[in-house]
Amino acid sequence: MKIAVLGAGAIGSAVAYDLCRRDEVTRVQVCEARPGMLRAFRQTWTHPKLRTYLADARDAQTLTPILSGSTCIVSCVAPELNGSLARMAIEMGAHFVDLGSPDTIREEEESLAALAERRQRWVVTGSGLAPGLAGILVLRGIKTLDEAHAAHVRVGDVPTDSLEPFNYRLAHAAEKLIEDYTHPVPVLRNGAVEMRDPMTGIETVDVEGFGEMEAFYAGNGLGAIARALEGRLDRLDAKTLRYPGHASQMRFLLDLGLADTTSIDVRTHLTYRDILIRRMRKRLGGAYRDAVVVRVEVEGRKEGDEGRLVYELVDHFDEATGLSAMQRCTGFPAAAAAVLLGDRRVPGGGVGSAEEVLPFGPFFEMLDANGLTIQERWEVAEPA
Repeated sequence: MKIAVLGAGAIGSAVAYDLCRRDEVTRVQVCEARPGMLRAFRQTWTHPKLRTYLADARDAQTLTPILSGSTCIVSCVAPELNGSLARMAIEMGAHFVDLGSPDTIREEEESLAALAERRQRWVVTGSGLAPGLAGILVLRGIKTLDEAHAAHVRVGDVPTDSLEPFNYRLAHAAEKLIEDYTHPVPVLRNGAVEMRDPMTGIETVDVEGFGEMEAFYAGNGLGAIARALEGRLDRLDAKTLRYPGHASQMRFLLDLGLADTTSIDVRTHLTYRDILIRRMRKRLGGAYRDAVVVRVEVEGRKEGDEGRLVYELVDHFDEATGLSAMQRCTGFPAAAAAVLLGDRRVPGGGVGSAEEVLPFGPFFEMLDANGLTIQERWEVAEPA
């Protein structure tokens, strides 16, 4: 099968790397609009199956002949493009996989359901880490238990070494981090969706190998699963994991108004947010060794006992490949989704999130083969 990857940045690189190693895949085509980014990709990654193209994901005329014949298209570009790219993929007879989209774009993708079903092709949204792997673990836990009441997701990327003063480095775009830290976060309470202010609800989480970490509400792309489980699950919440102190320091910057989109003054088009993004790139960007921590707890009843099913994953920067933990934990799930779709291991067609569409068994087998092994345990609740 031929699979196309749009975007040669950090996550697109990881997706392409994984796809090239899979026997089912005969060709991997990577399209990138930025010459410098494409040049860096070509210098780092080579493989007989790999082809690269200087092409903008917004230029349908240029993309169409390149993508023609693709079994699946994986979007690792700006999520605002996913709606139009999904339509292009379905009309070309290809499946489509993305890493997550804003609500308005997701609605645009969902409007393609009838077309996708007729063409027997899938649009699978949110197939990275969160959304993606985290949501799949929630659904896996719910289906494993006889009865589920609540689910709690704690997921985050951190530098291997805590670095003052922010105890954080940029694993993805600064713009994405600010969006995560300024948008309300959906939760389930009493079976209904409620919204929580970002960077609130701070709690302490003990993680083996890291000690005490802090978790707080921040955008993590799990709004779709919250809506899907409304009325089916009593409680659901998802929080971002960071080193202690990070939330209060970032909250201080945001409370000063440095994430505002208003212009600094009439003589410039620059906004306060523009300046903050530039400084974050300067001070928090660059290469570093990282780790990703995922913990999903699903509470309920199993074989007559009340308790909680716990899934855990801790992944580290890979010295052998140079891939960061964030690249691996986001890119490898997306690559697995593309292969499962292209190999026709998901019958039919339509639009759905990764946790709704992908078969859990083969999906986790593919992750396990990449060293992303999920630890699972059942903890029986103490008698009241």
